[in-house]
Amino acid sequence: MTDAETAIKSPCTKVCVVHPAHAICIGCGRSLDEIARWISLTDAERTAIMAQLPARLAAAGVTSVATA
Repeated sequence: MTDAETAIKSPCTKVCVVHPAHAICIGCGRSLDEIARWISLTDAERTAIMAQLPARLAAAGVTSVATA
């Protein structure tokens, strides 16, 4: 496998709206800082963030977002 095949993909759903109280994107659950740094993060850092996203979205009351 190539690095591109094994690299963690972005969780972006193209629904870029920041939740006013939780300061996370309601499309993917990442903070603005995480979105900005995503390309420079290591696979381990991306994996750790990805593991947190469902709980973040649930805490913000986001149950599902349609993708574009």
